[in-house]
Amino acid sequence: MRVVVQRSKKAKVTVNEAITGQISKGLVLLVGVTHQDTEEDAAFLADKIVNLRIFEDEAGKMNLSLLDVGGEILSVSQFTLYGDCRKGRRPNFMEAARPEQANQLYERFNGLLREKGIKVETGIFGAMMDVELINDGPVTLIVESKS
Repeated sequence: MRVVVQRSKKAKVTVNEAITGQISKGLVLLVGVTHQDTEEDAAFLADKIVNLRIFEDEAGKMNLSLLDVGGEILSVSQFTLYGDCRKGRRPNFMEAARPEQANQLYERFNGLLREKGIKVETGIFGAMMDVELINDGPVTLIVESKS
């Protein structure tokens, strides 16, 4: 699994002009799944992300986690994270998991985040979505479950 993590002051996702998910302070996650990913990958990433110390403490140092600041998550499925652009001009998505597998693991990942006490809002899997956010910092990281 591959997740782009963006620290955000606020964010929302809309589908057909209807808001499907909205958060205040927290993280926007763009979540990609590949063929070999398992529930262990989802569990690893859920734990890693909620405990990343990327929020500022009283001294202005990135020393606090999402759990420490009581932040929220906006999780958006993003198969294009596994787009391969090395050859030609059109990305190939052969490394992205099939929709059935990807959706199941994406939903499990969101469930694991919720089990940690985090409010998780989402888009709609497979839909064309508009994602708006105010990137705080900006702080943007890529976190992967496999090295």
